[in-house]
Amino acid sequence: MTDVVLVFEVHQPHRLKRNLFWENKVFKRLKKEELFDYYFDNEVDREIFKRAAMKCYFPSNQILLDLIDEYKKEKRRVKVSFSVSGVFLEQCEMFEKDLLETFKQLAETSCVEFLNQTYHHSIASLYPEKDEFIEQVKMHKQTVKSLLGFTPSVFENTELLYNNTIAGIIDNLGYKGIFMEGVEKILGEKSPNYLYTPKDCKKIRILLRNYKLTDDVGFRFSARWWSEWPLTASKYARWLVDTKGDCINIFPDYETFGEHHWPETGIHDFLRHLPEEILKCEQLNMATPSEAVDKYASAGEIDVPEAGGTVSWADLERDSSGWLGNALQWAYYTSLRRLEPLIKEARDEEFLKLWRYFQTSDHLYYMFAAGGAPGEVHAYFSPFKSPMDAFVAAQTLMFDFENRIRLATLTANEPFLFCTKAGKENFTGVMTWSLKGFVKAVQTVDVKALEFHNRRGDFESWAEHSLQDEALASQLKAARTSKLKGETLRKAVVDTAKKRFNELIRQVQSAVKLF
Repeated sequence: MTDVVLVFEVHQPHRLKRNLFWENKVFKRLKKEELFDYYFDNEVDREIFKRAAMKCYFPSNQILLDLIDEYKKEKRRVKVSFSVSGVFLEQCEMFEKDLLETFKQLAETSCVEFLNQTYHHSIASLYPEKDEFIEQVKMHKQTVKSLLGFTPSVFENTELLYNNTIAGIIDNLGYKGIFMEGVEKILGEKSPNYLYTPKDCKKIRILLRNYKLTDDVGFRFSARWWSEWPLTASKYARWLVDTKGDCINIFPDYETFGEHHWPETGIHDFLRHLPEEILKCEQLNMATPSEAVDKYASAGEIDVPEAGGTVSWADLERDSSGWLGNALQWAYYTSLRRLEPLIKEARDEEFLKLWRYFQTSDHLYYMFAAGGAPGEVHAYFSPFKSPMDAFVAAQTLMFDFENRIRLATLTANEPFLFCTKAGKENFTGVMTWSLKGFVKAVQTVDVKALEFHNRRGDFESWAEHSLQDEALASQLKAARTSKLKGETLRKAVVDTAKKRFNELIRQVQSAVKLF
């Protein structure tokens, strides 16, 4: 008997404001709590979300709830799964709290599994350092547990971005399964309808999305030019019966059911009757991803190197080029990544939240500039007239945000690296880009590093040449000439830097009124 694993991707981004650059409204004097509404188009988000909720989310959730209830006493039950982004759950709370209740009802049936993903639906898994990726994964897991009462054990990365490194991280985090696109350039002669093991992993298993069968519903359902139109649930179930393997993973966007294919196409009837048709067939069963992982052994190893090998479910190439395929995307991505040390040093929850909203993969997706069918798909989802418009809007807002961060943290031109002795091998691993970060670092760094830099006059040199603050340089020099050591030196440097930071922040607030 073959298991049919039906999973739905559910995501809506916080969309960026489109015209602030052209309307000359950037770099306005605003309070920090006003920045979200300044950068993100809440009205467009509300309009799109409510339309999708009416056409897709509410009716589709009700169909599934009714089916699960109808089969709850049967030996073979209706089972489905969801991968719901954190920003989608936020919009449920902002725009349609009743919708969130229907997802809770689904979670309570014991027939629905919720997967883990990055909270902000970001491409943080592709960053050189993986700390941000791990933080977003943990944040999403906690949110799903808190809002839906479900603790995920299977992971689906943003847009099915996958490589060995990502799989290894998710394995180390304790997940039992991870989804990947069943793409031929990786599989070769292997079938996507079996479980596999990632290279250099032992516990976690790979579930492969059967993209051909998924796209028959997601892309071709209402295409009258298609030789198989109209697609009925009974016909589709026969295709599933004829498909060999342990488990067939069908993984479309949930918006397929009412938003991408409108209700009048019959898509809701298809969703309503498909589980019935599957369970009519003795050769088929419905299962969740974790059940499939527990049930089937690995059919072999899959090797997807991080360097040049990453796969996804996007476009014909099915790689990372949908988000990092041109100069526009790389420019925005680079600006975004450069802000990370400043954001983390700021230790400000509001700044961190905004920076993570800027990471949502959709912003990069809208900058995709290739033509043909992939370009048409990107354009269909984009609220912008062109990839260049998407870039101008995103990059302008990113520069605005960066300017506010630099003012709020008093960012230097160059970072200060703490070492205990001369030479790269004596670097403590502590580096700071801002006066605010410097204050925090001095409080905990090895006192030997403080004594080393104090003897050489490095502190005042950095203050004078990188921070461009002669007053602070003079004050730090006084600590050096007094020949302080140990914790006495630490206290003197902290007090001096903190006092100067507070003075400068008051000046900034008074002069610019940005915060």
